[in-house]
Order: sequence, then C-alpha cells, then structure tokens
Amino acid sequence: MVNKDWSKVKPGLSPPVLNCINKQGFSSMTPIQAAVIPLVLSCKDVVAEAVTGSGKTLAFVVPLLEMLLKKQKDSPLRKDFVYGVIISPTRELASQIHKVIELFLQESELSHITQSLLVGGRSVDIDVESVQKGAHIVVCTPGRFEDLLAERKQLNLAGRLKELEFLVLDEADRLLELGFSSALTSILQCLPRQRRTGLFSATQTKQLQDLVRAGLRNPVVVCVKEKSTISTPLLLENYYVIVEPQDKFLFLLNFIRNRKIVKGLFFLPTCACVDYWADVLPAFLPDIKVFAIHGKMKQKRSKILEKFRESDGTILLCTDLLARGLDIPEVEWVLQWEPPSSPAGLVHRVGRAARGGAAGCSLLALLPREDAYVPFIRANQLVELKDWRNSADEIKITEKLRDKVMAILHERQRSDRSVLDKGQRAFVSHMRAYTKHECNLLLQFKDLPLGHIATSYGLLKLPLMPEIKQEHKDQFVGPREEIDFNSIPYKDKQKETSRLQKLEEYRKSGVWPTKKRKKMAQSQPWEQAKQNKVEKKQRKKKRKEVKQEGKRGKKRRAVTQEELDELAADVALMKKLKKRKITKEQFDEQFDGDK
Repeated sequence: MVNKDWSKVKPGLSPPVLNCINKQGFSSMTPIQAAVIPLVLSCKDVVAEAVTGSGKTLAFVVPLLEMLLKKQKDSPLRKDFVYGVIISPTRELASQIHKVIELFLQESELSHITQSLLVGGRSVDIDVESVQKGAHIVVCTPGRFEDLLAERKQLNLAGRLKELEFLVLDEADRLLELGFSSALTSILQCLPRQRRTGLFSATQTKQLQDLVRAGLRNPVVVCVKEKSTISTPLLLENYYVIVEPQDKFLFLLNFIRNRKIVKGLFFLPTCACVDYWADVLPAFLPDIKVFAIHGKMKQKRSKILEKFRESDGTILLCTDLLARGLDIPEVEWVLQWEPPSSPAGLVHRVGRAARGGAAGCSLLALLPREDAYVPFIRANQLVELKDWRNSADEIKITEKLRDKVMAILHERQRSDRSVLDKGQRAFVSHMRAYTKHECNLLLQFKDLPLGHIATSYGLLKLPLMPEIKQEHKDQFVGPREEIDFNSIPYKDKQKETSRLQKLEEYRKSGVWPTKKRKKMAQSQPWEQAKQNKVEKKQRKKKRKEVKQEGKRGKKRRAVTQEELDELAADVALMKKLKKRKITKEQFDEQFDGDK
C-alpha cells in the first residue's frame, strides 16, 4: 500500500513546501504523486503515465522546488542561471502551471526563487527581458523556447542552462502530436546531460518511446491506473446519443436549455466551426454566457479563458486545443459535436470534467451510421459510453421548434454576409476534418449525408464542393423562398463597399476580381486528393529504395571463387619473395604472368 501522507515522503519534504501544500488544501497525495515524487528526489529520470486529472502537475512542481531549496543550501541560486525548465504543448496549460508555481513562491521561504512564463502571442523582446531579470524556473511552450535559444545577441539562453537541474515535458504525447518533435530535438541538444528529466503524459505512443530513448537515461516507468475497468475518472459519467444528422444542433441546443450548467465545455471539430456557432448560439441562449476559443486566436485566448473561469452559467466553445491539461474544477459537462480525430482524444476531452474528485458528465453526439464507435472506444480506450436515451430526460424535437430555429439561423445570415461566410467555411472545414479521422473505417466520409448535415448548420445554400452530389442536394432543406445572394450585405461598411465595387466589376467583365490571379487546378474530392498524395509518396519511396539498392549492389558486388583463388596465389607469391625463396625477377615474371 502506497503511503499518501505528504509528511512521510522519503526523502522528506521541507517545511515551506509542506506549509504551502497544506494551505492549498491538498491533504493527501494522489497515487501518481506518491509514486513519482520520491523517485525524482532520489535523482531518477521518470516516465509517468496517469489518467487526466490525477494531479501530475504537483508531481513535478514539488520535487523541482525541493531541488532548488537543496541547491540553495550548498550555494546561493544565481540570477543568471535557469535551474528548472517545464515545457508544455499550449499557452493555456503553460499559464496554468505557472500559476500553480506562483502559489508556492508566495511562501516567504520560497520567495527568493524566480520564474518566467515564455509563450507565444507576444514579442520575443518581452521574454528576453523577463529572463534577463532572473528566472530560476522557466515554464514555456517549445516553439518560443526554441526561438529564445536561437537569440544569441541579447540572450545567451544556452549558457544560462548549464546548471539545469530538472527538465519536465508535460503532456509529452501532445507535444509530438502538434509537430514539436524537431523543436524538442534541438532543445535537448542545448541542455546539459547531467540533469533529471521527467516525462508526463496521459497516454503512451511509439513516438513517445523514441523520445524517451533520446532524452532520458535509464528512466523509471510509472503507470498509474484507476482501480476500475475504465481509463477515465471514477466520478465521470460518459454518455452518447444517436441523433439524425439534420437534428444534431437542435438536440444539443435543447440539451443545454434543459439543464442549468454552471460551466460547460463544447468541443467542435474546427476553428471555423467555433467561429460560426459562437456567432449564432447566443441568440438561442440569452441566459447563458457563450465564450469561444481556438488555436487561431493569438492575443485573446488567455483573457477569454480567464473570463470563463470567473463566470458562472457559461459555456466555452472550443477545439481540441483545450482537450489537454486544462484544470477547471467547476466544469460539469463536456459536450462533443462528434468524435475527436484520434481515439485517445476522447479520454482527454472528457477528462476536463470530474477533476479533483468532483463529479462530472460528458455527452457525445453520434449519427445513426456511427454507432459502431461505442463498442470500438470501449475496447480501444476502455471508455464506457452509456446510451442517453435510457435516461429519464427525454429531448423532444418538434417541427415547430425546427422551423423556429432554422428561421433564426437563416435570418442571421441574411442580415450579415459575414455570418453567411462563416457558416459556409464552418461546414466545409468540418467535412474536410472528417476525412482525417484516424477511425476512418468506422467514420467513413463517403457515407455522410452531406445535405442533412448542411441543414443542421442552418445554411442558406450548399457550398461549392466536388463531394456534393445530386443526392445531397435533394437532402438539403434551405429557406423556402428564393434568395438573391448578391443582395445580402456585410454589416461592416468597409467590407460592404469593397464587395459592391467587386460586384460592379464582375457584372461588367464576367470575372470576379481578385488580388492575385492564380491558375486553378481542376477541383477534385478530398479523398481522391489524399489518395493521390499517398500514392505519390509511395512512388517516391520506391524510387529511393531502388536507387539505394543499386548503390549497395555496386558497392557490395559478390566476390567469385576464381578471384579469391587468384588473391590467395598472389599472397603466397609475396610470402616467397619475403622469405627470399625466389628472386625479384622471378616474382615480377610470375606476378605479371598471372595477370
């Protein structure tokens, strides 16, 4: 039985760290903390895997602070050295870790330790200045940290890292998923080898194992699972519901209306989907604050997230940007428009609820032809999804409701062309994202009723897509009256003036004016384009292999027995000459004669 008492960690924790832990109300350690902290304090590299919401942040923050206090006893911490680096995949998670450390540094005996948050979305000069003022601990995203390592003139960051004690890669699998592999490689090359390294993740992948081999020395692997047959928190109830494609928005809208949600996360497939629904959803939910956040928002993200934390009766529309590490204990519901692109993504999404021992729920909306996803996710990720239709709460969708909601969506688009544009982009980006599902054997794009899905979006018209066939056009239900789309204005006066000028030019010339005229290739379906790309890659790989095989063939041509016999005869002849059994003239005569 693992001892979970903070005061009995071996080697023991210092009084200032224990005081701060007690003040924050962490009465006992979680299993991952009890397993990892003693290992790191005894100078071991650690690879830790635990379910989301299990307390991984304190598992590396506490030993890092203990290391710095121990080093302080030997010699004062230098202002120009960085002793701890924590690398996180997103700005939001980095900011969250920074705030946790800040709580500890408010303790008087820890106040001499400094830290710096290095993330994108602001000038590099600000971060350079922050490090120059002194940063014993750096919490960062990999892209910004790599940029600062390359900044040699103002800041020799690599020189400041020569006394590094502890490197932490938080949500390491997500770091690799987001394409930071090369950045991590260049970062690791700049760090001293005599350091402790902690790699923390909720899931293990092959890429992660490669990173472990490259960056850690004989690491101890710690895997903490819940005492159950599921991979999500015990107090989290996961539901799914099968809805008709044209009714998905109506169902989710009524679902939100029927319960008083203090805080909820609503995961949507793409950034464009977030933009569109954030624009139209508030009209249907006057009593609920609707916030939106996605990866293309550079400056606003931290402010929006802070407002969401401080508000009650609110829903945050987001992409998978927020599926990892975000710790907001008050989140009650996680709603999902459709399954995430990867099976593991579902575990991370639903893990935003039921954090810190609280209860929570999640709901995944599926189309009738996606029902095989339920047994698949149970077998693949050990996530048990209950059918919402078996619950006492019945969501009814009437024709009256459908007509009313569609009328509001259509009116929003007719009153502002920018909403019309957002709806078109949202639908197209959603369909493109669907083709990239890892579970494409279960979630097949060719089976989607595109017309019905476009109806659910409340679109005024179907966008121009090569995937849309006549059957999809027959499925689509738009406005009942004819619409002159050229008459729909932008609310933004500048954009509307520009549009009218282009429209006038188009009527005269028959060609829509653009800034740059590009030669457009013949449009083809995404799946065909994807297949062509794969085939091209395979052909290139095959040519490369043939070329390399040819080179190897030239270099490693098989030696015949005749050549071996001839070589042996030459060696024997040279030995006779060396032992003076034959003269130089006899050697030359026989050697040349053999040739």
